[in-house]
Amino acid sequence: MLGFGGGELMSFEKKKLGEVYKHIKSCGGNGVVRRLLSHSQSQNQNSSTKLGFLVNRKPDGVPCRASSSSAAATATATETATAAAADLSSLVRHYGRCYSELAKARLSLLVVATSGTGFVLGSGSAIDIVGLCWTCTGTMMVAASANSLNQVFEIKNDALMKRTMRRPLPSGRISVPHAVAWAASVGVAGTALLACKANMLTAGLAASNLILYAFVYTPLKQIHPINTWVGAVVGAIPPLLGWTAAAGQVTLNGMLLPAALYFWQIPHFMALAYLCRNDYAAGGYRMLSLADASGHRTASVALRNCLYLIPLGYLAYDWGVTSGWFCLESSLITLAISGAALSFYQDRTTQKARRMFHASLLYLPVFMSGLLFHRLTDNQQSLTEENSEKMIELSSSTETIVKESRNSGRKNKSSNTSVDRKAQPPVAYASVAPFPFLPAPFLCPLICIESSNFFWLT
Repeated sequence: MLGFGGGELMSFEKKKLGEVYKHIKSCGGNGVVRRLLSHSQSQNQNSSTKLGFLVNRKPDGVPCRASSSSAAATATATETATAAAADLSSLVRHYGRCYSELAKARLSLLVVATSGTGFVLGSGSAIDIVGLCWTCTGTMMVAASANSLNQVFEIKNDALMKRTMRRPLPSGRISVPHAVAWAASVGVAGTALLACKANMLTAGLAASNLILYAFVYTPLKQIHPINTWVGAVVGAIPPLLGWTAAAGQVTLNGMLLPAALYFWQIPHFMALAYLCRNDYAAGGYRMLSLADASGHRTASVALRNCLYLIPLGYLAYDWGVTSGWFCLESSLITLAISGAALSFYQDRTTQKARRMFHASLLYLPVFMSGLLFHRLTDNQQSLTEENSEKMIELSSSTETIVKESRNSGRKNKSSNTSVDRKAQPPVAYASVAPFPFLPAPFLCPLICIESSNFFWLT
């Protein structure tokens, strides 16, 4: 069929069909002929469509294959684009995972939560949502930078510990210069963001906390067990950072949540250091639990700092930060973590240390939630202060009235006694004193006549 053109093929088939039509018509099959003709026409159209690529020729007789080559080029380009997109996606996932592990994403989110709580507590009656978002973003960036620098300085130590040997730097998934560039860029950007969107005090606190964590706490972990207390200071700064971002200054009320964070971190890290003491020893870190074979000092330090948390709820109520319900709730949860610490102090086992660790994990979110739920706004604080001042004035006025009434009573008594003494004549005294059985004489006008030193009565 390749030797026929499209028109020759159609004329040949029409000629054959005409002969068949004449034969069937002579036999009386007009309806059959119509159906055959319609079917043959549709078949001719399909055949001409199918053979179109064969009869479409250039003037010099060379067949045109442009459509097939363009389809192949399109398929190749699609495959290349798909492969490039897959490579880019895998690269993004790889570095995204590395950056997340360098930043210690879960720990950084906890830091952001404490900073956000401090911002809300320092906001008063109106909370600036945009400012809160900027503060949380800047805090997250600075925390990510500090954690990344911490891992840069501890590559060799992390490679010796089972808990940390799979991190990006010890495992070789990312290079040290890349990690340093990431940490520096994120830290500078986060500090600048806090300076622009919050204030310079907040940016200064963030920068100082980054330096304290990366360049003081990190090397101190391999020198002295006091690193735990320095790390507690580092953890207490973010809520103060949030407070200053909202209030613009450091006040006594703003120190409540940082104090809670400081005292909470000691039992938290003491439990963790006791549970991972073999890992810390392998990594070359100096923790209190490593020099305390019996665990007595570790447990006593944890219990003591849990007890320091007890008055914080009352102080929050007394200073007008929260309502009285928070005082009760804070006391209950503090007694719970103190009970876990006491249990660990009495029986220093891994099970009791893990229980205290879990209690510390539960304490912090409950404490911060209670602060946010029971916090008092500026209007409520002013009403509370006015009520307290009125109560003080009322009590002072009541005391003044009582004192005045007592003084007036004493004066009345003294005046009555003096009047009684002046009203009684000397005869009454004479009649009463030497002769008590005689009645007092009837008083009459007294006429005194002096005659030879005697007084006559008439």
